[in-house]
Amino acid sequence: MPVEPIRSDGAPRAVGPYSQGTRAGPWIYTSGQIPLTPSGDMIGDDAGAAVSQALDNVRSILTAAGASMDDVVHVTLYLRDMDDFTAVNEAYAAYFAAVPPSRSCVGVARLPKDARLEIEAVAWVGP
Repeated sequence: MPVEPIRSDGAPRAVGPYSQGTRAGPWIYTSGQIPLTPSGDMIGDDAGAAVSQALDNVRSILTAAGASMDDVVHVTLYLRDMDDFTAVNEAYAAYFAAVPPSRSCVGVARLPKDARLEIEAVAWVGP
């Protein structure tokens, strides 16, 4: 099965040797998105604003692949501070109001660019 890279100008450029996302058949995988704006500014003072920026990045990548947040079947969320869990959930819920996807949430010691959180998603756009 061929794998094709996904590129969006609505999300920050990759900070390493990887694609913003990839499509493999009916599946779309986004790389982990930190709360970095497309222009390179880190949103980090507020957990709710940080998750919104990271999910805006995810949405931009999905849109570039012809998908939407409604196509997301699983999300993995990495948090530097589990005390942010409630604020993150409040902002997160606005992106998945109808049918929330399955989700894993992992506490981590450190993330790229010392981001407060990172989010990756898997979407299905099959027949």
